[in-house]
Amino acid sequence: MEMQPKDRKWLRAWFISGAVMVTLILIVGGITRLTGSGLSMTDWKPILGAIPPITDAQWNDAFEQYKQFPEYQQINRGMALSEFKYIFFWEYLHRMLGRLIGVVFLLPFIYFVAKKKLNAKWLKRSVWLLILGGSQGLMGWYMVQSGLVDVPHVNPYRLTAHLMLAFTIFAFCVWYAADLTKFNSQPEPRKRELSKWLKILFGVVVVQVVWGALVAGLDAGHVYNTFPKMYQYWVPPEIMALEPWYQNFTENSSTVQFIHRSLAAVIGLMAIGYWVRLFMVQSSKSAKLWGGIIFVLVLIQYALGVFTLISHVQITLAVMHQFVALLLVGAILVGIYSIGKNRSQAIS
Repeated sequence: MEMQPKDRKWLRAWFISGAVMVTLILIVGGITRLTGSGLSMTDWKPILGAIPPITDAQWNDAFEQYKQFPEYQQINRGMALSEFKYIFFWEYLHRMLGRLIGVVFLLPFIYFVAKKKLNAKWLKRSVWLLILGGSQGLMGWYMVQSGLVDVPHVNPYRLTAHLMLAFTIFAFCVWYAADLTKFNSQPEPRKRELSKWLKILFGVVVVQVVWGALVAGLDAGHVYNTFPKMYQYWVPPEIMALEPWYQNFTENSSTVQFIHRSLAAVIGLMAIGYWVRLFMVQSSKSAKLWGGIIFVLVLIQYALGVFTLISHVQITLAVMHQFVALLLVGAILVGIYSIGKNRSQAIS
């Protein structure tokens, strides 16, 4: 069943709104993590948890509950109630945005289904997004739980899974919105080659995002705060210090930061190479546009990464670094889609 143009328009707006909401919660989530606010709410009440403490007695009860957990006992002992309110605010805002995203996804879905606006293809895609969204909520609490027992830090692997789920939901929203957008089809020399370039770049960026999440989870951004060398070393001497050896790639802070730095350089070179190749094969205006956007975003992202590092992970820079990573993922996906929609043209 072919969808009506008006229905496609509203469905596209739904996916775009989802991508925007995920971007917003990613920014707030970054601030929550960097301000050490993520463990301030020690229980999970999907419905009742929407009501924050209001009276002095409620705030004192919440604070006393927080004092029973390792973060207060090992890190924040002696914290004032006003300081607790600050970290509580960021975690509360993060959770409320999560609930709001649930509403943004669920209510339009119910409307579209009730009005029979979705064909089989888009019904399946919409259900998939709802499943991912629900899984993200569960993963968020699973991550927080890891920091409420013994060690007051969330498990880096769980944090990575939580972040990657957010990027996955964002990516699907962008791809689905692109699939509902009319692209001007243009002759595209070397269509298959350019698409392959971008798909490889996308794969490397995904790996980079994973290691960026590990950097965050291990606080690895604080171990070597110089550039381009890691203090006096190009390669840190403790790069293979853990046993067994493979743990170094995900649990050794120095190794994880080294991998993140190295992948940044690889992505930078790939973006330059792709940009140059676009002009060598006289690609379409669409390909050059998205290639240029990707190239600029990579440069901005690289600069933000360097400044975040040498500033000892200043919050604004770190959040912007994460935000631009999300924009880069979206730009590459749209670039891949637009090239796929262009017509192939034989090269004489």
